Amino acid sequence: MIHVDTVKSWRVKGFGMSKVIEKRCVYCGTDVAKTSRIKDSSGCYYCEECYSQIQNKHNLPKTSSDSPASLRQPKSDSFFGSWQKRWGLREKVICPHCWYVFPPESVLWVAQHIELLGDTVLGPEALMRFLPSRFTPQGHAIDARGSVCQTMACPKCHLSVPRHAIEMDLLFASIIGVPSSGKSYFLTSMVWQLRQILPNQFGLSFADADTVSNRSLNEYEETLFLAPDPDALVAIRKTETEGELYDQIRLGEQTVHLPRPFLFSIRPLPEHLHYQQAKQISRVICMYDNAGEHFLPGSDNAGSMVTHHLARSRILMFMYDPTQDPRFRQRCLGFSKDPQLQKDTIVSRQEVTLTEASHRVRKSLGLSPTQKHKVPLIVIIPKYDVWASLLDVRLGDEPYIVSSSGQTHLVDTEKVEFISNKVRHLLWNTVPDLVFAAEDFCETVIYIPCSATGCSPEIDESGQIFGLRPRHLKPQWVAVPFMYALARMSIDLVFSLNQKQPNEGRSRQ
Repeated sequence: MIHVDTVKSWRVKGFGMSKVIEKRCVYCGTDVAKTSRIKDSSGCYYCEECYSQIQNKHNLPKTSSDSPASLRQPKSDSFFGSWQKRWGLREKVICPHCWYVFPPESVLWVAQHIELLGDTVLGPEALMRFLPSRFTPQGHAIDARGSVCQTMACPKCHLSVPRHAIEMDLLFASIIGVPSSGKSYFLTSMVWQLRQILPNQFGLSFADADTVSNRSLNEYEETLFLAPDPDALVAIRKTETEGELYDQIRLGEQTVHLPRPFLFSIRPLPEHLHYQQAKQISRVICMYDNAGEHFLPGSDNAGSMVTHHLARSRILMFMYDPTQDPRFRQRCLGFSKDPQLQKDTIVSRQEVTLTEASHRVRKSLGLSPTQKHKVPLIVIIPKYDVWASLLDVRLGDEPYIVSSSGQTHLVDTEKVEFISNKVRHLLWNTVPDLVFAAEDFCETVIYIPCSATGCSPEIDESGQIFGLRPRHLKPQWVAVPFMYALARMSIDLVFSLNQKQPNEGRSRQ
């Protein structure tokens, strides 16, 4: 009952643009433009191998090459048109796994019936993905065995796409950093803080858009902030290069690894100034926790797409760990006894990792080596509790100011930028190569200090760093990078102190 238009895309040819029709098998994602293929009445393409498997598995009759009987759909978009209008679906959807862009009518559904096992992209143990022709009055697809389905999937990678991503625009946020730089601790602490401050101070809901995809991060939050014994030492496990934070798919003859996203919905609550425009300004925040090894030179290849989200990101963050730089460590030894400053601590050339990330982004976006990225770069300097004495100003309270009406809080972007200038001066005098790499990459760079834990880890009897005690956790400025980025965007979710707002004055309190 859904008419699926042929997917269209724009491809660069020299200095001009030409419109092309993209012909891909909706099951395996293989480009079938120059090979023998099958096209159904709704405009979807299949490679011969995939369609043959579908026929054999379900004992379907043989059909002509342009009209598969099992997948034939009427040339009518009346159902989808009313469905899109009723639920306010986006005109274009971006898959949070493989970043494929597709119209919502091309979304696949995940079969519910246990007999419908076997998927050409995800393997024989996965439930079959299909393009439905029957729906319930509530808009849920019905599979070939009559079961009602509620889970949707990307037409290219076949991984699950939450309903939120069909209804809201995605906002990608990426964190770059070397191994053991504290990305997981930062991400965990930041999300925990956002869950508290966004509803209470900014009139915004912040909730899991996909609890299955967010499972690992939720476990990290429980470990640090909901520990049953606040005096027991705890630690977050190191992010590995393979495992539960990644998915493996098969596109044609190639096996590809993709990062598993953390997905959150952010929407205005009734007390928000733009609650009436909630459908337009709500977003799905898409973040990733890559292993630091994935950002090292030489780790990017055709079978690993785990850092390709960098080119999509509008919130681009780089974690510079001062405890991994001998120059910074040397300056801290006079006043800090933090175990992370020990001589046997890891040492990394972090500016090389940032330069490698810039090369990948330029390559993906087609930028020249001298052309700067227009997305602002936020350089985060974590573990502020270790090196605070090197900065000639104190961070003080979080940079959130109550508005004059008392209805909401504003981000004091001027304070953040004042601190940024101080931090940049410190970095320039200590690690100038890092500052150069950052400012050679992006047109705008902001430097924000923070501490995900607010305390030092403890060591065990053997002298090895062991963990933290939840009772001692006091995060500082950990949500500020994300809040600053939102305040600088023109999507009316978070306002800055010097931003004009409708019927809203501002004052420092």
